[in-house]
Parts: sequence; C-alpha cells; structure tokens
Amino acid sequence: MPDRNSIHTTSIWGIIKSSLSHVTNSTPTRGTEDAKFIKQTNTTASHEPEKLATIRSKGIYHGIPVITESDSCKGLSVIVTGANGISGNHMVRVLAESPRRWANIYTMSRHAPAVDWKYANVKHLELDFLKSSPEELAEMMREKGIEADYVFYYSYIQVPPKTGGSIWSDAQELCDVNGAMLSNFLKALKLASITPKRFMLQTGAKTYGCHLGTPKCPLVESDPRVKLEPNFYYDQEDLLFHYCRETGAKWNIVRPSFILGAAKDAAMNLAYCLGVFAAVHAHLDKPLVFPGNVASFDVIRDLSSATLNSYLAEWAVLNPDAPNEAFNACDCSALTPGALWASLAKLYGVEYKVPDPTAEYQSFTMPFDPPRGFGPPEKIEFTYSMAAWAYDPLVHKAWQELLQKHGLVQDPFAIPAERNRIFGLADTAILGGMPVQFSMDKTRKFGWHGTVDSLASLRNVLEELVEMKMLPPLPKG
Repeated sequence: MPDRNSIHTTSIWGIIKSSLSHVTNSTPTRGTEDAKFIKQTNTTASHEPEKLATIRSKGIYHGIPVITESDSCKGLSVIVTGANGISGNHMVRVLAESPRRWANIYTMSRHAPAVDWKYANVKHLELDFLKSSPEELAEMMREKGIEADYVFYYSYIQVPPKTGGSIWSDAQELCDVNGAMLSNFLKALKLASITPKRFMLQTGAKTYGCHLGTPKCPLVESDPRVKLEPNFYYDQEDLLFHYCRETGAKWNIVRPSFILGAAKDAAMNLAYCLGVFAAVHAHLDKPLVFPGNVASFDVIRDLSSATLNSYLAEWAVLNPDAPNEAFNACDCSALTPGALWASLAKLYGVEYKVPDPTAEYQSFTMPFDPPRGFGPPEKIEFTYSMAAWAYDPLVHKAWQELLQKHGLVQDPFAIPAERNRIFGLADTAILGGMPVQFSMDKTRKFGWHGTVDSLASLRNVLEELVEMKMLPPLPKG
C-alpha cells in the first residue's frame, strides 16, 4: 500500500499548471468474420502437448480467441459498472454480441444510460456507489432481483485537482473517493448475497508509475508497486483481494494504456480532445504544430482500444486457466506521438509541423526520481500545452462556429474548470520522453492474441463521435 502520510508532490501533469500560467448508439465498423486457426506451442517445455486454439477477425480487430459455447458459457448474468464511461459502454457492446452467452446484462452508473443500447438483455440501474451506503445499494439490487455470475468493474470518479494543479494532482483524494466506491460496492454484493465466479477490475498504466517519470520498460504485470505517492489502483487491488479471500470469488485485473473509445462523456477521452483540436485547426486552416520536443515525438506510447480491451476482459474472466491473474491490455500496434500526430493531420486535411529544435521551449522537471529506480528526474519540454490551448478565445469562437454549422451537442470549453480535465489528458499522452510500452508475453502465454491497428481504431472512434454529434464531420477524401 502507498504511504498515506507521504507528502504529495505534483506529477507530470504539473506541466499544465506551468503552461497555464502563460496564458448515439452505434457499433464499431465490422467486416465479415474471418475465422483463423493457429497453433500454440509451449516453447519452454517441448514435452508438453500442443494446444490448439481458434481465433477470429472482426472488422479491424484480429486474433480474438473464439470462446467455446459450452453449457457453462450459456445463460450467464453479468454486472457492468461505470456503464456510461468509455470502457463500460464498450464492454456492454461486446457482451451484447453474444446474447446466448450473456442472458442478463445489468448495467450500473450514477445516471441514466447516455445512449439507448436497444439490447433486449440489458437492464440499467442508477446507483451511486459513493453517496449510497452498502446497505442501500444491496437493497436496490435485491429489489431488482440482480444476480451475477461475473462482474466487470469500470466505475471511476475524476476528483477536482488541487488548486492550480493537474487532473491527477490530488493523488490522496483519488484514493479516498475511488477506494470508497469500490469498497461500498463490494460490501453491497456481500449483503445482497451475490458472489460472482470472477470479478474483473480495470486499472491502467499508472500501476507502473508511468505518470511519475520513466518506468521500467517493457511494463510487466509482475513489476513491483511504485510507492512514490498514493495510488488508488493499489488501494482498489487490495480491496478486491480481501473481498475474494472472504467470499471465495476469483479475480482478474486488466491494465490498459490510454484508451480509444466513443462515449458521451468528454472527460478522459483522448480521441475526443484530439478530434476537437484537429477540427478547430482545420476550420481555421492552421497546421497542427507538435507541442513537444523530438524525444516526445519519437517515444513509443502504446494505446488501448476500448473494444479490444473488452474482448480481452471477456476472454480473461471466462478463461478457466486464468483465475487471479492480472493482464496488460494494449493494441499491440507500436505507435509514437509523432505517428499519431501525422495521422491526425491527414484525417483532417491539414499540414503538421514536427518539433523545431531551435524553438523556445518551456520546461518542467519531474519532482520524483524515475520509477525505474535510476537516472535523473524526467525533464518535460513543450512549446504549448493542450490545456492552455483550450483557454484561447479564438479557439472558443471557432468551436462555436462549428457547433452551429453542424448541430453539435457538446461544448468542451463551456465550463472553464472542465477544460483542464478534458484536454489535460492529451498532454499526458503526447508530451515527455517517457515510454509506455507493455509486455504482452503473459497474455499470449494464456492464449490471448488480439490486435488492432491503433490508427485505424482512432479513425473509427472519430467517425463514431461524428455520428454522436460530438465532433464535426471529417473532411472527405
């Protein structure tokens, strides 16, 4: 557990503070399923029998293990929490593809569904895991007759940052709030006599300290915890481990990187803030100037598509060989911020500018020693930040013009306090020379082979956000 008495210091997203001082229901495009067969061979023990598995392609997603339709995988009931968020929303879509397997999908969130799923096997409950007591939550679940063979937990609250700080600057409050939510939910399950066979908790790359400096790469599931400051992922893991010891339930933990997905919530949505940024520049006929230095342009940063993550989560909980295992989740599509930048410019029909070594850079030095355990603290250099860009009146005017022209339903600039929360995420994904590179060796050994082209996924997500009237149409051609 992190030392709760440790003094909090600003993490990488302190660059935002420094910079600011200067200033519908739809499914991803799917193609014809192409079933493929592969042979898995145990390379460490040749005397063991070979294992055969079937994989499939679905649209842009490839190598997805085919789950056998046995009697034990039919008529299941499942709870998906945080169903209005990016990950929860896509998890519901993936589960709904297999109605014989998932007979009852109970979605839970603080608010009514943001989209009309139109799935006959989906039932929604408005539950507030933070404001309601475990007893109240349990009573509501009993009243609705909730049962659950499996649980997918995606609930998350982004707490307000410290004054002048970045989106994750209040590490202790993140622990307190998100820990309390999970604790209340787990207690409610026990009170309602609901014990799932498997409980899936999604955490992420902050498990490895990627937000605090250069981590040990590649990122491996067995890496030790980074205790430079409180980390709510560790608190959540410990709560889940304790619950499983008490109840006999099994667990899985899935750890994605920056997530690509479409949802009505603009916060924590990398594709949305990049789409807004590029659409405004296209409207103003301005090039996309890369905000970081050469190091940040060329560093490997894995992305994780929400749909592929959901296929992995489903595979993990139904894998009889994988109880009590954590798995990394990424697209297996090596990508740099520079390649992402070039692709974004092409999608929106504008030029882009590479880092200029002669430019005047602002800089911010991380207050921590690197999580990898050696070397100097990371120095972040940038010519501007996305969060600062979001305060430009010219940008606001351009977005209002786009909003009126295309009948858009969302204004990410309307609430000043929300601008940092929305656009600060892009700064964390683009700036700095710290790699975010997952090892997928463990998942492959357990039988996962899923992959997707991250740039193709980005385009799919942007097009879906257009359909949802959150972004203006992409230029044709």
